[in-house]
Amino acid sequence: MVNRKLRVTGLEIIPVRVSDRTRWLFVRLSTDVGLQGIGEASLGRAEGLDELDTFFELVRDRSPFEIQRYRERGRAIAAAGGLRAATAFSAIEQALWDLTGKALDAPVHQLLGGALRDTVPVYANVNRMTVDRCPEGFARSAVLAVENGFSAIKAATFDGLPSRDSSRDDIERAIDLGIAAMAAMREAVGPKIALKLDCHSHFEVDEAIEVAGRLESVDLDWFEEPISPSRVEETEAIRDAIVQRVAGGEMMFGAAGFAPLCRRRAVDVIMPDVMHCGGILEGRDIAALAAVDDIEVSPHNACGPVATAAALQLSAGIENFDGLELQWGEVDWRGDVVEPPERVENGVIVLPEGPGLGVELNDKLLADVRRR
Repeated sequence: MVNRKLRVTGLEIIPVRVSDRTRWLFVRLSTDVGLQGIGEASLGRAEGLDELDTFFELVRDRSPFEIQRYRERGRAIAAAGGLRAATAFSAIEQALWDLTGKALDAPVHQLLGGALRDTVPVYANVNRMTVDRCPEGFARSAVLAVENGFSAIKAATFDGLPSRDSSRDDIERAIDLGIAAMAAMREAVGPKIALKLDCHSHFEVDEAIEVAGRLESVDLDWFEEPISPSRVEETEAIRDAIVQRVAGGEMMFGAAGFAPLCRRRAVDVIMPDVMHCGGILEGRDIAALAAVDDIEVSPHNACGPVATAAALQLSAGIENFDGLELQWGEVDWRGDVVEPPERVENGVIVLPEGPGLGVELNDKLLADVRRR
């Protein structure tokens, strides 16, 4: 029988050092009856977010079923507080859904109306696993992903671009290297693998159009965030000028934040992230908004396995779904951070059957990792 008097009583913050480039930040809400719910608030190399305390105060001594109340009380704070606040707000929302699902003994996707798919296609983001940033290094990562069953791969081969005040010669050399890396990946994996490029907003408009033109022979699946997607009209201009699909929106917050991109059809694919967009329910709202304008949704998901578990619950019910990102290959123990383990077979993840997000943290493994 459901305990409708269940109350949230505590917040635990669990930082995990993955590599020199990556930190994961998990949160765990506890209740007065011992039930626990998890979420993820990973943001760069941060080992904590003070903003989590602010949003925890909105749920302390409240029922975890009051998710809509939490969203109404916290959304404006998150929207005004920048990325850190949005990430903290989203993590608490994920954990509330996990608690609600566990209290009702149902997976989150059932509480959102049910799943359209039992398996979720994922693509391998090999960017962080690729330490050797030369074309040969990216090609090796791509081949390894294909050997492990992925049919779609993403990399950010222009992350080595120097600052805009560098000499034009230095910038051009870096652009040439990034293009060569994408070409090497295509040559290594053949024509049937979908290759996605994340530009991380390194370009200006004319530069982005030129680079996209030079990459036409690589046959990209999409050209992601050549400039900040907040520059909506300029993003639209790039989309209209190139042959590749344009994707973006990984750090945007709320349906209101995505609305200008969708209304102008400035991108072909939007990429809400459950860690930054406002959480699982906000992600559903964003997907519905995009469907009205015939835009596909591919949730951004470049962090840890708890965020993946939350993104799977979201992805299960999206009609205009175009695959889920998976940060892949950085450490071999990644999948075992949660129980049951995160496992990818032939480029898909089976939707978890358990209640809530369907996973629990593997505290023993996390303790071992922190001792390393």
